[in-house]
Amino acid sequence: MAEIKAIVCDFGGVLTTPLLSAFAAVQDEVGVSAENLGRAMREGLQEGEELPLFRLERGEISEDEFLDRLEDGLESLLGHRPHLRRFRHTFFGALDPNEPMIELMRELRASGLKMAMLTNNVREWEPLWRSMLPVDEIFEEIVDSAFVGCRKPERRIYELTLERIGMPAEACLFVDDLPHNCEGAKAVGMSAVHFRDNEQAIGEIRAAVGQASAAG
Repeated sequence: MAEIKAIVCDFGGVLTTPLLSAFAAVQDEVGVSAENLGRAMREGLQEGEELPLFRLERGEISEDEFLDRLEDGLESLLGHRPHLRRFRHTFFGALDPNEPMIELMRELRASGLKMAMLTNNVREWEPLWRSMLPVDEIFEEIVDSAFVGCRKPERRIYELTLERIGMPAEACLFVDDLPHNCEGAKAVGMSAVHFRDNEQAIGEIRAAVGQASAAG
């Protein structure tokens, strides 16, 4: 195995508490189930047409356009129009920094590894997520899907990240909470750790970079 010289880390669900709790908070506030949110997102899609969420994450549509479409879909399903304009504030209000993982990333930066964040995100949400943790202190490169026009697990976004950090894929360790994003990283030649919980992920990351299981 090649020596790991760079870490490429996801944001939500890795450096924060689980995203499911944030989605649950949104569902509770607007009174809409996860099933109906999913159905509304697919409402009116033609065969083979991708979810508007994917277009939002590539910056191809605005947050307002996305929410308009979601509200339209929910109105047709429920017979009334839920108000979703506080979606981002409710979502981020239910997330907290994942301090053990943040501390590990800070430690890896101090050890001399190149550090990049690779996130599927929303252009309008950038001020909220950047304010949650010391992004620029830890990460030398931030690759945000909404600003680069591609998203995980599309091959291009991994290639773009490698170009920006100037590293070959085999020298990079990718960390993400979604298995298909990890598979996308492996497809371009990166190693990957599928984050499931702190103990598991921190142990696997330390092993991959050749560190002992305890800090020091």
